[in-house]
This record gives sequence, structure tokens and C-alpha cells, in this order.
Amino acid sequence: MRVVIIEDESKTAKELQRMLEHLDNSIQIEAILTSVSAGIKWLRSNPAPELIFSDIQLGDGLSFEIFREVKTETPVIFCTAFDEYAIKSFESNSIDYLLKPIEEDALTKSLEKYARLKEHLVASTAYPRNLNNVLTQMDPNYKQSILVHYRDKIIPVKVIDIQFIYASGGAVYIYLPNDKNYPVQYTIEQLETMLNPQQFFRANRQFIINRDAISNIEHYFNRKLYVATTCATPEKIVIGKLKAQSFLKWIEQ
Repeated sequence: MRVVIIEDESKTAKELQRMLEHLDNSIQIEAILTSVSAGIKWLRSNPAPELIFSDIQLGDGLSFEIFREVKTETPVIFCTAFDEYAIKSFESNSIDYLLKPIEEDALTKSLEKYARLKEHLVASTAYPRNLNNVLTQMDPNYKQSILVHYRDKIIPVKVIDIQFIYASGGAVYIYLPNDKNYPVQYTIEQLETMLNPQQFFRANRQFIINRDAISNIEHYFNRKLYVATTCATPEKIVIGKLKAQSFLKWIEQ
């Protein structure tokens, strides 16, 4: 099994390599990469490994940047000291984690989990989207959940489930799959600052859209764009000509 380690602490990387090779003599460490830039360069110029172990905080940034720049279907096991909430987001997206300092028993369980999930993860077309959802959740600068006050209930809504946000008549609504929608107590401007711009785009004064909800884009009159989504919208989502190019560039990221 071809494995890449992304870790900027030499001692930690060497110890992880030693444990992996001890646990499974079929494991071949293809590279130990120590930075975001090295990770991007290596993954772009080499065949994809079968598994990646990645630290999160590297000397030149967060390792999330690597997986945003390089589209990969390789499963990733993050090595992290993040809090329990972040760990839960890994579990829900079928990506494992190791808490530092790494223990051999935990590493064994991670390899066993990878073996069980390998066929599903690598073959599934949903895997890159699931990885992107994890990256969105794990960015500490943006909301992971929004509390919705609905009737007598307070409902926590995961940001990754929001298909689009719609503002009309002084009210703001979040739309979820299966045509569910709730009013929220934020303005659309406030929500724009709370959401990761890698995942959400402010289309116009009324809409913020999740990239995973976009089904296709059509040319509209006067160099505008019409955005069709996988779920019904209260009205057409039209992007003005001034934003059209930045929107298309965002789609390609």
C-alpha cells in the first residue's frame, strides 16, 4: 500500500513511518512532505497514493489548502489535536483521525477502518464532495452550525446542509434538502461573513448559494448568468455581469 505522510515535525513523521511499517510490511512510504507547498507540488506531479496521513497545522498554513488546490480521491487520515466537535465531523464523513501523540493501538484501528472503507471511499463519486464538506466544517473561522428558532423549538442546522439562502421582504430564509426552509434571525450580509467563501457565493442581493447545490449555469441576457440548482428556488438566481467572471472563477476553484 502506497502511503504519503504530510507532517512538518520530523520526529513525529519518522515515528509514524516506523509504526506503519511495523504494523503492515506491505506499506510503502512514498514521501514525507513538510509543508502545504510541498504537498501541492508532490500530489500534482506524482500518481495518487492509496492513503494520506496529514497533520493539520503546517509551517506555511493549514493542510486543508492542499486538498483545495489538488483534487484527490485518496482517503485522508488527519493527525490532529482539534477538539471533539471537529473530530465528530471527521467521523460523519468517513474520514478517520489520530490524536497526537499517536499511539500504535489507535493507528491499528485507523488502518482497519481504512481497510473496511477502502472500496467504498475510492469507488464512490461522492467522496470528493464529502472531503470538501469536511474541509468546510474544519475551517475555524466560519460557522459549522446555525441555530434556527422555529415555533417553540431551537433547531441546530449544519451549514453543509444549507442549499441556498434567500432574502425577501425584510426576512431571510435558509433552504435545506427536500424543500425544507426556515426563517433565521440574521441578515443576509451577516450570514455572508459567517460562511466559508470556498463553499458559498453571494450571487446577488437576495441569494447566497452552496456550490454543491448548483446543477448547471446558463448564459442570460446582457452578459448575466442564470444559475439552476438541484432544489427549487422561490425565483430565478441571476448573477449580474459585474459578478459573472468572479463567479465562474469561483466555480473552477
